[in-house]
Amino acid sequence: MTPGGTPGAPGVVVVTGVGRYLGAHVAARLAADPRIERVIGVDPATPGPEFTDLLDRVERIRLDLDSLGGLLADLEVDAVVHLALVSAPDQQHGGRAAMKEQNVIGTMQLLAACQRAPRLRKLVVRSSTAAYGASFRDPAVFTEETEPREVPRGGFGRDILDIEGYVRGFRRRRPDVTATVLRFAPFIGSTADTTLTRYFSQPVVPTVFGRDPRLQFVHFDDALEVLHRSIVEEHPGTYNVAGPGVLSLSQAIRRAGRVAMPVLEPGLSGAAAIARNLGFGRYGLDQVDLFVHGRVVDTTRLEREYGFTPRSTAAAFEDFIRAHHGGVVVSRDQLAAAEQLVLEGIRQVRSAVRERS
Repeated sequence: MTPGGTPGAPGVVVVTGVGRYLGAHVAARLAADPRIERVIGVDPATPGPEFTDLLDRVERIRLDLDSLGGLLADLEVDAVVHLALVSAPDQQHGGRAAMKEQNVIGTMQLLAACQRAPRLRKLVVRSSTAAYGASFRDPAVFTEETEPREVPRGGFGRDILDIEGYVRGFRRRRPDVTATVLRFAPFIGSTADTTLTRYFSQPVVPTVFGRDPRLQFVHFDDALEVLHRSIVEEHPGTYNVAGPGVLSLSQAIRRAGRVAMPVLEPGLSGAAAIARNLGFGRYGLDQVDLFVHGRVVDTTRLEREYGFTPRSTAAAFEDFIRAHHGGVVVSRDQLAAAEQLVLEGIRQVRSAVRERS
């Protein structure tokens, strides 16, 4: 019998990143599972007031990842769920340097602590399909064994490759620990608030002229289900987690009731600046390359090993649309600013074409 009293279910679970949406919901769901005795949420920041009720059964500790070593041993932790990753740089909080510190150095410190935790028997790490990159040389579908054809241009994709490399090293050093790596497609759904959902919430959506990439999403609730099963069941290995099927970018924009704004590829970063000026979030090279080349992954391994199939990409996107019906209303000043940025982008592209001719 395992510490939690149920085969496969751990007694004490630590969840990192509970100050964020995903971490808070995963910790709350684990705490509600009677098979698990204790859930400890770790984050250097205090979770926002919107998570207060959600985390009422979760023990919260304000702690950096480099201070976890003693905690894991002292609390006799059986399982760790590592969700404290940053997917896009925030210039107001240290930019790319802070992002890499959190993702790469933070994961190294966490794994060092896990290696010294004698009772640890399960590790679940959030990863991303960004590990495959996005380029014109990509195969039609990525399996878990597919190597990226090119190193991702974006910081998040490069961080993911480093993180997964460190997890492979941990597996060699601690073969007694069940290590699960989950490569999630972009989250979407009625409650998700991500770079992707903000992209599709814009009244005018920038796209690349002549490109219509294939996209996959995973519904947030299905991501929670997979994470939960990874803790209470035994699923060693690496898994793609995505909704079956695909949507082309043009299909997604039409279903969302938005208007596409095609731009030449060199001008896409300028189009992303329009979104930033309108207050719709941050877009890095990871997102730009996804909207240019797309990415589709095979989920056969997940469905076979977990006995679970996430809802389709189309169904997940439909849930997002229903929850955001009516969309985003922008002010006259914001639209005027957008028009100026579009015109400036057109002028820059025309100037570049004249210089080449």
